[in-house]
Amino acid sequence: MTELTDGSAARAPGRPRSERAEKAIVEATLDLLAAESGVAAVSIEAVAARAGVGKTTIYRRWPNKEALIVHALATAKAPLPVPSGASVREDLVELARALSAERRRKHARCFWNVVGSAEKHPELYARYRQVVIEPRRDVLRAVLQRGVESGELRAGLDLELGVAMLVGPLTMRAPMELFPEGYAEAVVDALLDGIRAPK
Repeated sequence: MTELTDGSAARAPGRPRSERAEKAIVEATLDLLAAESGVAAVSIEAVAARAGVGKTTIYRRWPNKEALIVHALATAKAPLPVPSGASVREDLVELARALSAERRRKHARCFWNVVGSAEKHPELYARYRQVVIEPRRDVLRAVLQRGVESGELRAGLDLELGVAMLVGPLTMRAPMELFPEGYAEAVVDALLDGIRAPK
């Protein structure tokens, strides 16, 4: 396998060498992370071998495997859509559909494996939550907060509880297990039944 490192050789057509190297490294990290052994399968040596790069190519970009894993996870998990703001229900349904669709992606098992290894790798999990999860939860919190301010949702709503009640049913099933038609909408409506402002 040709090593994808920076060097003086003529550049092949297509993507710049450094971009191709980074993509290969991220893909290799995600493939290893999706394996049955999860985080334990990932090492700089294993990633370098799978990606066809030298270890120095990886270390020039990331100081350790934890930083590499978090970057790879952030790359694989697309940002949530910015809701239109038409109504709380429409915004939550849009976000719920996006969350439920993620389990069909190639590397869905990666996230499951990282969460499952939180006890063994608490620093990695904490960094993953900070970099990948919390910005996404901020989008959900903002929708709920707007609903409180508009009077659609109860005053004094516990936003963290509301986020947990939405995300839980959409993320706790095993990866690649598809939801039935209309599941995202059903989750949102069940949530709203409990948090709507009284009429």
